[in-house]
Amino acid sequence: MSYVEVPGAKVPIRMWTDPSTVDDGAMQQLRNTATLPWIKGLAVMPDVHFGKGATVGSVIAMQGAVCPAAVGVDIGCGMSAVKSSLTANDLPGDLSRLRSKIEQAIPVGRGLHRSEVDPGRLYQFPTSGWDDFWSRFDGVADAVKFRRERAALQMGTLGAGNHFVELCVDMSDSVWLMLHSGSRNIGKELAEFHIGEAQKLPHNQGLIDRDLAVFVADTPQMAAYRHDLFWAQEYAKYNRAIMMALFQEVVRREFRKARVTFDQVISCHHNYVAEERYEGMDMLVTRKGAIRAGSGEFGIIPGSMGTGSYIVKGLGNAASFNSASHGAGRKMSRSAAKKRFSTRDLEEQTRGVECRKDSGVVDEIPGAYKPIEKVIEQQRDLVEVVAKLKQVICVKG
Repeated sequence: MSYVEVPGAKVPIRMWTDPSTVDDGAMQQLRNTATLPWIKGLAVMPDVHFGKGATVGSVIAMQGAVCPAAVGVDIGCGMSAVKSSLTANDLPGDLSRLRSKIEQAIPVGRGLHRSEVDPGRLYQFPTSGWDDFWSRFDGVADAVKFRRERAALQMGTLGAGNHFVELCVDMSDSVWLMLHSGSRNIGKELAEFHIGEAQKLPHNQGLIDRDLAVFVADTPQMAAYRHDLFWAQEYAKYNRAIMMALFQEVVRREFRKARVTFDQVISCHHNYVAEERYEGMDMLVTRKGAIRAGSGEFGIIPGSMGTGSYIVKGLGNAASFNSASHGAGRKMSRSAAKKRFSTRDLEEQTRGVECRKDSGVVDEIPGAYKPIEKVIEQQRDLVEVVAKLKQVICVKG
């Protein structure tokens, strides 16, 4: 579909979904966002739903300003995926051992590595810039008193919630490795600190929603936020790269006789800020629950833990600020999902997937999410599908 335009105070709200299907809370958030004095454009993806501060599935283009709550507390959260030389026929009938090996290699939930991961020993890890990245840690940690040791031990860990590691098979029976994670606790603490700092600033006192507080250009607060923001986005990128390298090592060991090789890794943020130019203006584009989908750029749009995911290529649609959805999007809150569904429902909806099926992940049940096929269909003018993947192993935090 093409977008539907809904009137907004400062800019129209371009929606790649039927506005009547968007819940009232999310719709009000979008209208509030459209009142910001600095806003130049607002695009809404088909996976849109109510979020903390700003709407999940929104792309906000502003000139000379940025809203930290419109990035979210998991700065740089995103996806990585890679196609392997394995095929479905190479996989054993019982995948529990492989799932266990993945969980041993990649700490999940609140787990940490026992010692800092040495990127020099990892398979095809991009070490360029690694030392420079850590040399900037002290300037970042000044804001939150976060210890480098903790940040280093969390590097290469999954976290909880909707983060996952999956082994998937595409429609041609090729095996893919895929994962979803972000900047862990250091990103969360930096985000919460800067959201609080923005809310104190005089120019934000008259806003319709204090959670939409912004930093403006040429101020020390903006400079501090940009420094920490881009560092946290880099942390998230490295975090996924380390996990992917660890995942690849597990697969190479478990399928030693197959001499597994891998294509180039696809990686994309979906909670982040980018400096981009539209209509002759330099803008700060915030994507919260959205990926960049510039012309020819690869992206990843995951579904829920039982439904599958899509590898896509961007079509470069400027009306969406070269963006697309970041996933299926929730259709009910975590608390509502726990009330609505049981572990028996989870077992039924994840049949055929080697994964947790206990009460701790009921809030991630496929029934709590929008149908991924419909979400893909609603953005055919934003992306083209390259591959459809179906998970056979799903590791949750």
